[in-house]
Amino acid sequence: MKAYRASLLRFDAAGQAEFDADGGLLVGPGPQGTQRVLDVGPWSRVAPACEAPGVVFEDLRGQLIAPGFVDMHIHYPQTDVIGAPAAGLLPWLEHYTFPHESRFADPTYASSVAEFFLDELQRNGVTTALTFATSHPASANALFAAAQARGLRLITGKVLQDRHSPDGVRDQTEQSLIDTEALIRRWHGVDRLGYAITPRFAPTSSQAQLQGAGELAARYPDVWVQSHVAENHDEVRWVAELFPQARSYLDVYRSVGLLRARAVYAHCIHLDADDRALMRDTGAAAAVSPTSNLFLGSGFFDYAAADAAGMAYGLASDVGGGMSFSPFHTMRAAYVVGREGQTKLGLSLSPSHLWWQHTAGAAQAMGLGGVVGNLQPGCEADFVLLNPKATPLLARKTAQAESLDELLFALIVLGDDRVVARTHIAGVQP
Repeated sequence: MKAYRASLLRFDAAGQAEFDADGGLLVGPGPQGTQRVLDVGPWSRVAPACEAPGVVFEDLRGQLIAPGFVDMHIHYPQTDVIGAPAAGLLPWLEHYTFPHESRFADPTYASSVAEFFLDELQRNGVTTALTFATSHPASANALFAAAQARGLRLITGKVLQDRHSPDGVRDQTEQSLIDTEALIRRWHGVDRLGYAITPRFAPTSSQAQLQGAGELAARYPDVWVQSHVAENHDEVRWVAELFPQARSYLDVYRSVGLLRARAVYAHCIHLDADDRALMRDTGAAAAVSPTSNLFLGSGFFDYAAADAAGMAYGLASDVGGGMSFSPFHTMRAAYVVGREGQTKLGLSLSPSHLWWQHTAGAAQAMGLGGVVGNLQPGCEADFVLLNPKATPLLARKTAQAESLDELLFALIVLGDDRVVARTHIAGVQP
C-alpha cells in the first residue's frame, strides 16, 4: 500500500467538490488486483492508516492531489492535425484530416503515433479517454496495445465510414462491421480497455452501415457507442438532405438503435428541446468540446438548456479540431463558452463545476461513475499531482487564494501541462 499527504480534491455523489487543505490518500490492491482508493480524507483522521507499518508514505504538502482527468472525445489519429488552418469543419476534414488518417493503414505508423498520443495524455494528466481511431483496424489495434502496456483505462474503436469519404479512409460496409465485431471480441473488457462502436458521423455512413452498427450495439450492450452530432449548420443541413425521413440529426441515430446508455455524442450544439429530452431519456451523453467549437467557429454548447433538460455531459479536447491536449485549456474554453453562448447575462460556470465536468462528471456521463474520475473509496487509483506554483504568475495568484474556487479558477485560467507534476495510472507513477 502507498499513502500520500497533500491537499486533496474529490467530489461527492451530487457532484459537489470536497476539499482537504491537509489531506491523506491511501491506495492499495482492490478487486482483481487493481489499485484502488482505500481511504481518503482529512489527515487528522486518516494519518494512522497512512503511517501504518508496511505502508510506503510520501509527504507532498504544498501540492494538490486530484482525480485524473477524463477526456470524453478525442481523435488520436489527429495528433498531427492540430493547428491546421481551414475555413470550417467540412473543408478541414477534406484538406487535412482525411489525408492524414489514410496513413494509419500502416501498423508501424499507427503504433508510433499511439505512443506519442498516450505520452501527451499522461503528460497533461488525462488518465481515461474515449478515443476515435481511424477506419483501419490496425489503428485501433495499435492504440489498444499501447494502452494495455501502460495499464490505462482507454476506450476506442475503428471508425465506420463507407461513403462520402475519399479513397484511403473509406471502408466497405459488410467488412467494416465484421472488423468491428472482431475488435470487440479481441479487446473489449480486456484489462482496463473498452470498445466503442464508432460511426464517424451520419453523412459518412450508409443506412446499411448505421443499421449494422445498431445491431452490434444491441448484441453487445456493455460496449460504448461514439459519434458526432449537430456540430455546425452546414453539417446539419447536409444530414437533413441525406436523411429526409429523420425528425432531426440526432433522430438518425435513434432510428438505428445507437442512442442508449454508454452512447457519447460529440458537440451537441445545434439541438432542440426534443433532442435534449431524447438524450436524457435514452441515457446518451454529450461530449462538450469547447476549444474545437471555438477554433472551427461551430457555435456554443447550451449549458443552461442541457441542465434544464437533465441531459448528461462532460468535457473533451477533440484533438485535432481542438487546440490542446490540456484539460486546463479545455476548462478555460468551457468557461468562455458559458459566458458568451448563453443568455444575454451570460452563464458563469463555477470552477468546481468545470473541474467536475472533466473528471467525475465525465466519468458518470460515460457510465464509469464510481470507477474513475474521482478519489472516493473504491475508485481506481488514477490521480494527478498538481503544482500550484508551477509558474511565477500562478504561484503569485494561488498564494492569494482564499477559497477552493479561487484556487481552482487560478489553475484553470493560468494552468497548462507545467502544472501536472506527476500522473499516476492505477496507483503507479509511469
